[in-house]
Amino acid sequence: MRVADLLKESGDRPVISFEFFRAKTEKGAQSLENVLDLLSATKHDYMSVTFGAGGSTREGSYELIDKLKNERGLNVVAYIAGEGLGPDQLIEVLDKFKNFGIETVFVIQGDEPQDDAAFTPHPDALPHASDLLKFISRRYDFCLGAAGYPEGHIHAESLEKDIEFAKLKQDNGAGYLVAQYFYNNQFYYDYVDKCRAAGITIPIVPGIMPIYTVKLTEILASVCGSSIPDAVRKRLDSIPPDDKEGVVQYGIELATGQCRDLLKHGVPGLHFYTMNRGKSVNAIVTALEKEGLL
Repeated sequence: MRVADLLKESGDRPVISFEFFRAKTEKGAQSLENVLDLLSATKHDYMSVTFGAGGSTREGSYELIDKLKNERGLNVVAYIAGEGLGPDQLIEVLDKFKNFGIETVFVIQGDEPQDDAAFTPHPDALPHASDLLKFISRRYDFCLGAAGYPEGHIHAESLEKDIEFAKLKQDNGAGYLVAQYFYNNQFYYDYVDKCRAAGITIPIVPGIMPIYTVKLTEILASVCGSSIPDAVRKRLDSIPPDDKEGVVQYGIELATGQCRDLLKHGVPGLHFYTMNRGKSVNAIVTALEKEGLL
């Protein structure tokens, strides 16, 4: 399954995808199984599996890829994060993906692992995702995806400079972009316009991050650089601190409204960051299906 071809051939039908990461505990693994049971039954096109910083979770990622693709028979996209990995290590990972039958690889630079004081980056590690894309495209026939940042990458000097890097990603082999999540759709619409003006022609799929908890939302905003609009903060502040279900339901309401608007604007797909949780994404996708938008 090559995502770029899927996006091209789907016509007006949006391509739906869900993102997961390997579970770190037995309890988490069982919970993930339940989530996969739930979301496998919804309308979707593929599932993606993340890759830990510095390759720290590569074995767990391999296991999850194998489970989704070869045990459950699902379409799977494998992430690769190049931070700290040398050429031989990259080839080892990519060969593993090829042996699994993976056809699409999502390429990011990633960050250094925060919980490994002994981590030492390889001296020949590639500095940017665009370099990693060039490295892969010259050696493999994978369809390649890459990340875009509607509010600018957290380390970018400007949004305009970041869009220059997005163009370089396209030039170096990316067949589609997934936009980092946002809570104001105008960021995405403006970003697409600016990308098109810069010569980026590949599909740009919006990423959707439902609000799961207030704490997680704050953490992700600080790490990912996705702003939290004042209206969203005020609504969250109005929910009692111990009303966790109220936060989840508001997250479903907010994301469903976002998706409804995006779909009516003709986006090529929706990529959901599940955080290994199923309830919210299931409710959102089910609601959109009932409205005839999927």
